Amino acid sequence: MSYKQFIYCWQKSLPLILIRIAVRVVVIICLTIGVLGILGSTAFMSNAQLVSTTKGIQDKQTPLKSTALNATVYHSPDCNCCGGWIDHLKAQGFQITDFSTRDIETVKQKYNVPDNLSSCHTAIVNGYVIEGHVPADDIKRLLQEKPNVVGLSVPQMPVGTPGMEMGNRKDPFSVLSFDRKDSVAVFNQYPSS
Repeated sequence: MSYKQFIYCWQKSLPLILIRIAVRVVVIICLTIGVLGILGSTAFMSNAQLVSTTKGIQDKQTPLKSTALNATVYHSPDCNCCGGWIDHLKAQGFQITDFSTRDIETVKQKYNVPDNLSSCHTAIVNGYVIEGHVPADDIKRLLQEKPNVVGLSVPQMPVGTPGMEMGNRKDPFSVLSFDRKDSVAVFNQYPSS
């Protein structure tokens, strides 16, 4: 192989190498966020107000009167837990439009998701932003009550949330609401099992 052929082959394979590196970085970030969620870093919520507490995420189905349950979900093609959350929503009556994107951060910026509330996927449901593994019942409650918020978030990736099941283990987690003024409040809270 001549030097020119070597350079030509290198130039052709460089974009593929960069894509592979980028994919690995995204996977490492997702795993790191998951580990942080498992460790339960919820200290930033200490001053938030508790709105309500509910047991059981998937056992009950909240009825919703005359509101279409359509969700547009944006997620990285390399994240496996997003599919589990989508399946959870489908089982609860949501119609899903699924968009796989390698530029999920741009989606989060477009919909004003605060960095400290970020997770692995972002959904839009009737104009509300749903960030991360928010249980379907909380989304239905949001649609019924129609509070003046941007949306709901389950930051990071806590074990036991829809799509993050690990046997019978369920870490405590909070569903947070957030508004355009960066105010955050507890919308719902789930204890560990």
